[in-house]
Amino acid sequence: MRSTSGKHAAGAAEEQHRYRSYSPRKSKKLEIRTTLQSVKSHVSSHRWAWLAAAISLQVLLILLLSRASPPPPSPTTYTQNRQTETTTLPPGPDDVCQFGRVYIYDLAPMLNEELLRNCHDIDPWSSRCNAVSNGGFGPSALGLDDVVPRNLTPAWYWTDMYSAEVIYHERMKNYICRTMNEDEATAFYIPFYAGLAVGRYLWGNYTSKDRDFHSITMLNWVKNQTPWMKSNGSDHFIVLGRLTWDFRRLTDNDTEWGTRFIYMPLMKNVLKLSVERSPWDPLEISIPYPTAFHPRSESDIRVWQDFIRSRQRSSLLTFVGATRKKIKNDFRTVLMSYCKNESSWCRVVDCSVTRCYDGAPAILEAFLGSNFCVQPKGDGSTRRSAFDCMLAGSIPVYFWRGSFEKQFEWHLPASYDKYSVFIDNNDVRNDSSIIKKVLEKYSTEEVRQMRERIINFVPKFLYSRSNVNLGKFTDAFDITMDEVLIRFSRQKMFSKQHGY
Repeated sequence: MRSTSGKHAAGAAEEQHRYRSYSPRKSKKLEIRTTLQSVKSHVSSHRWAWLAAAISLQVLLILLLSRASPPPPSPTTYTQNRQTETTTLPPGPDDVCQFGRVYIYDLAPMLNEELLRNCHDIDPWSSRCNAVSNGGFGPSALGLDDVVPRNLTPAWYWTDMYSAEVIYHERMKNYICRTMNEDEATAFYIPFYAGLAVGRYLWGNYTSKDRDFHSITMLNWVKNQTPWMKSNGSDHFIVLGRLTWDFRRLTDNDTEWGTRFIYMPLMKNVLKLSVERSPWDPLEISIPYPTAFHPRSESDIRVWQDFIRSRQRSSLLTFVGATRKKIKNDFRTVLMSYCKNESSWCRVVDCSVTRCYDGAPAILEAFLGSNFCVQPKGDGSTRRSAFDCMLAGSIPVYFWRGSFEKQFEWHLPASYDKYSVFIDNNDVRNDSSIIKKVLEKYSTEEVRQMRERIINFVPKFLYSRSNVNLGKFTDAFDITMDEVLIRFSRQKMFSKQHGY
């Protein structure tokens, strides 16, 4: 891990002291095995049998006691099937809130607003103030006059990939189905910026307590609220701006990455919305990464759709990214070398040379000029670049199934092969020329049809501002909120019918 000066650790301690008294009104099997091995390593062999017996007894007690509180949502009962080619149409004017209403908790400012005001301290190397400005959209984009239609340039911003928790909070404040009466609520939103809170402590000489402090503070407060005590948190949800893995630390080892927020006992029933979910967690749903385009009207969307539909594309393929030399057998290096050697049909935007900030003109131009775009893993299995690619009407090429399977199920169609391409990364390592061979099998008409499917669902992964009329279109936020409310309303109905 990178080191910073000791003043950061001192600052964390000072912040904890300041707010401690504030009280406002990889696979699941692998995770389990890792945890058990960690426990076993701290227990002598002659005590292990006794510990196993004790754990078995506790599990039995938990199962018996769980009957006393409302059960958490069952994924088979409450999770809707993944979309095919369409989603539910927006409700009419008489039933806008037919699925229920949302109550927003009023958290201590340290858990959201103060994180924005102290944006210079979020990142140890540079200020994050631009990233969290403008309701999470970031600063207005410049330099796009020759890239996108002139009348659309005001709708483009340099939006950070991890700004979803800010964007959702801003939208929630003016959400048409918000209620100020907790007794009327179907769902309860916790506006805690968990990603920003842990972000400043991910690097440097910080402890696991530093990284967990804000999460523990929030949970200690919310557990005493009346709605929480009624449901044990099973009708509560939170938006996590970072990847799920940043919130799944297994131990309290100070050198281990992230916070254990998701694994804290009080979080066991809470619905999590994150830009990359754990495929083994039925109470976590992935939401689209924010892109740079935030339409102001139905017209904005239609103009953009027509633009990418008629765009002339001179390259077969584009790779945008940088190699990661510290990673052994880095797959990006394979792609980079291959594309640079095949420059007649493969375009490269090397982010170690070109500045690839969020939605940069060089990135957008490259995707607009290509039929396909390669999408290796990002910080996790998924990547913001896949959405930038589809936004430009380019067809994503994946190399790991985890990059698209069981991700973004509320917003993207389940028929992956109708709008994306999968080539196993091991096949590419053995023979990188397979990429061109696979892509050239698609006829011009097949490429056109794949692009048309993408064009049709582009609005579903965009984020507009509050109170914007998108006409017949529904953006990512409204789709998410409809699905959250449907899930919780069905859950409450199920509990009522079965006497929970």
